[in-house]
Amino acid sequence: MGFRLHAPMRLAFPGKWVARSTILVAFAAVCWGISGGIGAILLNEGWSATTVALCRGAFGLVFVGVWLFLTRRDVGHLNRQFWFWSVVAGLGVAGNFSFYFFSIAEGSVTVAATLMYCAPVFIFIISFLLGLETPSWSKVLAILFVIVGIVFLTQAYALDVGQVSGLAVIMGLLSGVSYTVFVFGFKYAAPHGSPQAILTVAFAVLSLVLVLLIDTGGIKQTASPSSLWLLLAIGVLGGGLSFICYVVGLNYTAPGSASILAMAEPITAALFGILFLGELLDWVQVLGVVLILSSVTVLSIESNRRKSVVESQQRLTD
Repeated sequence: MGFRLHAPMRLAFPGKWVARSTILVAFAAVCWGISGGIGAILLNEGWSATTVALCRGAFGLVFVGVWLFLTRRDVGHLNRQFWFWSVVAGLGVAGNFSFYFFSIAEGSVTVAATLMYCAPVFIFIISFLLGLETPSWSKVLAILFVIVGIVFLTQAYALDVGQVSGLAVIMGLLSGVSYTVFVFGFKYAAPHGSPQAILTVAFAVLSLVLVLLIDTGGIKQTASPSSLWLLLAIGVLGGGLSFICYVVGLNYTAPGSASILAMAEPITAALFGILFLGELLDWVQVLGVVLILSSVTVLSIESNRRKSVVESQQRLTD
């Protein structure tokens, strides 16, 4: 899932990066999808969702910490607003990672990734309540289609099917809610500090929170050379390299394009589940996935389009 950077926070890169920005954004989304699949393998081997989430966040802290060190001349103001909202972003990403892997443990990678991708719906609702978004028939219709898609995906209409547990659905939706918290924390911290500074604080908060919740005894019992390599992969792909590529690529990618490219995450996660984990969906669930992903993408594009129009009008009046 992606977030939008404010123009003043854009990084100074040569013009050749403009052509490669979409590749970077798509690459990040694919990495996030793969990390969900790797997380499912680790969970099947006995690792806890909290431990997997901590590993992903800890590697993210290392990567963005190095990035911050290399670009320390442009960190921003780092005032109280920066620290408060960066901590909020950290709590959001801690919940996002944890609930996501809990949902995978209780259900499947496809269901967890698709439900997490509902985050733009929560973002729109909160933005509407805060007066940041204006409702329209297209947006309301998109939200209704998302709800219908969730019903189809979870097969809530047929209580005797039982393919998706209620706990998996709740955890998946909570991962989307937590991601919403992260987005708003990042949004309000962005005017006061650089993206790398915000992400460093956020991942530090994540690591601090989750390290208090892990079971060290369970780690000793499940640790093996193969699982350690998987933890390394999920840390580098899911929390380290991907976030840097996404932030850099987003600077030169239109918000509408970024919303479409972000679909690579749940699609990659679903393909991983089908090819390597034996996860299959019936045609009704596939229809639900299509409804959710397409509706959320339309909602994101509509919201970003309105923001672009408002920003253009503001520049004209200034």
